[in-house]
Amino acid sequence: MKRIVLTGGGTAGHITPNIALMPELKKRGYRYFYIGSYDGMEKEMIESLGVRYFGISTGKLRRYFSLRNFTDPARVVKGYMEARKWLKKIRPNVVFSKGGFVSVPVVLAAHRLGIPVVIHESDMTPGLANKISIPSADAVCCNFPETVEDFPEGKAILTGSPIRQELFEGTRQAGLDFCGFSGDKPVILIIGGSLGSVAINDAVRAILPQLLPDFHIIHLCGKGNLDPKLTATPGYVQYEFISKELPDLMAAADLVISRAGANAICELLALRKPNILIPLPAVASRGDQLLNAESFEKQGFSYLLYEEDVNNISLLQTIHEVFENRQSYIDTMSKSPQDQAITLIADLLDKLAIKR
Repeated sequence: MKRIVLTGGGTAGHITPNIALMPELKKRGYRYFYIGSYDGMEKEMIESLGVRYFGISTGKLRRYFSLRNFTDPARVVKGYMEARKWLKKIRPNVVFSKGGFVSVPVVLAAHRLGIPVVIHESDMTPGLANKISIPSADAVCCNFPETVEDFPEGKAILTGSPIRQELFEGTRQAGLDFCGFSGDKPVILIIGGSLGSVAINDAVRAILPQLLPDFHIIHLCGKGNLDPKLTATPGYVQYEFISKELPDLMAAADLVISRAGANAICELLALRKPNILIPLPAVASRGDQLLNAESFEKQGFSYLLYEEDVNNISLLQTIHEVFENRQSYIDTMSKSPQDQAITLIADLLDKLAIKR
């Protein structure tokens, strides 16, 4: 039986693609193990699946001044030694890294031990952890054609992002029933991220009187962002966060308004959902969401609306424009090869595992 070590952590975006790969890896005869931090969110998520989990020390490499910058290098070195120990024990054929700082010691140790490494880079430009890890990788899987072009020929491959199979298993009727909608109007789903977005939340709520005659609205507004005054508004439902029912809500949606995190937009692409992207502005991030959204707009998958341009008039006009042209977005997304990510990545892992 082939063995693979999966690694990545810190945020759900560094964990869920690994989980999405697991059924295909099992089908192909892999036994998989996971290396993550001692107590990061990846530990709970992975152990709940019954997957063998190994914890290592981890530190964060910060671009800003912090006293922890003086102590975290020692944690990274300790993590490297621990990762090396676990890799020697597991003896994997290949390592797959989804990124996050916990993955850096694992990738470096695997490379030192001669174990093939595949890295997945979700964003247009690599984050700091992957920048450190990429020289030690045998291959880099990417979400964007522009990213592939920045690597030496043969190093990177356009795969898209592994999507959880359960997202494809939702039903429209179950989503409508969950929200109490009759189904006589198209549905708009607003996703502002796990923490929500004040700008998106306020803009959507400001135009509800204009939207509700034509649409039903599902609003995932983030923790602590419910508006009690709108609780009983017909045709409008709001939730802080949705997990189990998300596939049904996605199936019910005719149009999605979302931030532009890499995993989120790859899910919209795979599900063929016409969408409006309102990325985090550069002042609130390293600018990766802006680049992601600009690429998806260029490829014809999305409509890009910059947060600084969001107001009652622009948002309302954009919603009607994208909805009226929704079929053209669906047709363009249907031609993309990036919905075959799991197969493409698993094929690449097979190739390197056999080489090993």
